[in-house]
Amino acid sequence: MTTFRSTPGVFDTSRLSFRMVRCSSPRYPAAVAAGNVETSQTVVNCLYGALQVLGSAQGTMNNLTFGNARTQYYETICSGAPAGPGFDGAAAVQTHMTNSRLTDPEVLELRYPVLLERFEIRRGSGGKGKWRAGDGTLRVIRFLERMECAILSGFRRMRPFGANGGEPGEAGANSVRRMDGRMESLGACAQVTLDPGEAIIIKTPTGGGFGGEAVI
Repeated sequence: MTTFRSTPGVFDTSRLSFRMVRCSSPRYPAAVAAGNVETSQTVVNCLYGALQVLGSAQGTMNNLTFGNARTQYYETICSGAPAGPGFDGAAAVQTHMTNSRLTDPEVLELRYPVLLERFEIRRGSGGKGKWRAGDGTLRVIRFLERMECAILSGFRRMRPFGANGGEPGEAGANSVRRMDGRMESLGACAQVTLDPGEAIIIKTPTGGGFGGEAVI
């Protein structure tokens, strides 16, 4: 069995200084939320980006919630890990904040009035470079009861950066498929009501590549 030792001393040579009001040093009455699931991703990416030792991760945990008066559910959705010097990123994993697993599809559908239509790896979506980032995911959940659904996410307009000449990953996207087939685009943070038969579609952003030599 491999033993991993804690290395708190690595922070002894690091100093974070916030001279202006930013998301990491908010002042009342600034709105604050999701510090552990969203802000933490940005802080870690900022450190890796400043040192140019790793591409950006997806930069969000794609926090998805849905429910009604009878039942409620919350999940985070994984994407591809960033690339670094000498290695490609892994596909469809959580990084920086958690390595938690999603509820098994059979359990999700047994306990909640939903149908998991698709949950797949989006092949070729990771940031390119000498070393490639891992690929992101696509998740489509169809509702069997009227539900309120909310998404708290990031990197829907900006693409996660690459490092040391690597290319950025892809931006994510949120949308709703209505009963008549219409597709409605949602913002990074949104709340929407879905009727039975309608679906939420989450395309996760992907991590950045590493190194300037493009991979074909």
